[in-house]
Amino acid sequence: MKYRNLFTVVVISLVLASGLGQLAGAENGADEIKIGVVAPLTGGASTTGTDMWQAAVLAADEINAQGGVKVNGVNKLITLIKGDTGTSPATGVNVVTKLITVDEVDLLIGGFSSGITKADQVVAAEHKVPFIITGASSPIITRRDDIDTSYFFHHCPTTDDYGKDTLLFVDEIIKPAINERFDFPEDRKLKLAVLYQESAYGEGVYDGIMKAIDEHNLNVDVVAAEKFTMSETDFRTVLTVIKAANPDVVYPAAFVNEQKLIVAQGRRDVGLNTIYLSVECCDDPDYYTGVERWGEYSIQESRFSPYTIPAGDIHDTVVQYKRDFEAKWGVPPSMMGASTYEGVYIAAEAVKNAGTLDKEAVRAVLAEIEMPQIVEAMENGVITFSPDYRESKFELYMQQLIWDASVSETRPKIVWPDSVKETDFVLPDWYEPGSEHVPTATPVPTSAAATATPGTTAAPAEASTPTPEEPGFEAVFAIAGLLTVGYLVLRRQK
Repeated sequence: MKYRNLFTVVVISLVLASGLGQLAGAENGADEIKIGVVAPLTGGASTTGTDMWQAAVLAADEINAQGGVKVNGVNKLITLIKGDTGTSPATGVNVVTKLITVDEVDLLIGGFSSGITKADQVVAAEHKVPFIITGASSPIITRRDDIDTSYFFHHCPTTDDYGKDTLLFVDEIIKPAINERFDFPEDRKLKLAVLYQESAYGEGVYDGIMKAIDEHNLNVDVVAAEKFTMSETDFRTVLTVIKAANPDVVYPAAFVNEQKLIVAQGRRDVGLNTIYLSVECCDDPDYYTGVERWGEYSIQESRFSPYTIPAGDIHDTVVQYKRDFEAKWGVPPSMMGASTYEGVYIAAEAVKNAGTLDKEAVRAVLAEIEMPQIVEAMENGVITFSPDYRESKFELYMQQLIWDASVSETRPKIVWPDSVKETDFVLPDWYEPGSEHVPTATPVPTSAAATATPGTTAAPAEASTPTPEEPGFEAVFAIAGLLTVGYLVLRRQK
């Protein structure tokens, strides 16, 4: 009996201690808002993920320096918790699970790579945690119907958005410049090649391109659509296939570390001297350094750049943001960091307006939120989310990379639209349009192309008449099959 009573006392003590510990934890957490920052801090997209984390830290520091967020009369400081996806869907799922179930975050912000976010958002949907997505651009993130997406808020342009603007720029500016230079008829179709990452992001860009061509009735013909694996490093084979399709323009859907290799290998190794387009996530200091002079005259779709600021109401705010970011981190900010910086401010405003950390209440406020634009120009100057798929809408622009001898790197200049244009688009002297004849044989890189230098054109290989192909294994097997059938028929007749 004595031992039974002792056991009972111990059990009750442990239960009470556990309860007091939970109460103490709740009390300690009462003065903070815990936000999980989901970003690839390691792996192939770590350059972008690091910028997202640094921008989020800057925003939290600014808000906390002003006393934090007043929630129902109580000031709460923002605590950020890293969620490193490792540029991997499986890791992303594990990280988001930990942020929600172990760290018990109040909200999630970030999410770079649509493929990774598509995987890890399932966990957030199950636990009904508000997630402000500032990096994954495929529309599927908030439009999928296999999970409850009502807790997801898309604060970055979708692939439909920038696919549309990029193709409108190509049709309005690049196509006429090519026609004029080479005396092509006005009704000639512009030949576009697409090289896209085999992921939800890459497929989203490709779908956005095709939608833009169809919905705006653009005189554009997609002559090649090739895929590559995420984090690929050697693109020469697929670029050789694209060169054989004779494109006028090449549109890669790639991350920073992939895009700089595509452009350099395309021009230097394959001799594909064309205009390369790039998606906004490549507007990063690391891209301008890594692409070297091979990137000169290529095109960059953007909404925030480390090296240029469009004219407008937020100009001075952007200047201050860049100054503060560089002072804290020693490097310029980039695209994805800017939307993540805003994401922290959006989260703070939502919690303040909700007057509680209750996730459903915060979700409801996010769905109706309207707040002034911060460091990125928004449609109508307001950050808000559409009632259907909870997407915010940005003012996008196109830049051309121009060599700056003073820093030995290219620097962007805005060339479209006219409202923010800094200079005119330039079709470089070395540019080669797609020819009308498409050879049947796949060309290989020539030695001249491999030794070409930036700003020069590799000597084109002489055209040759394709010779008939020898019968392959398929033909041999087909003939053998016919002979076998004939033999069996004759045998049955006997």
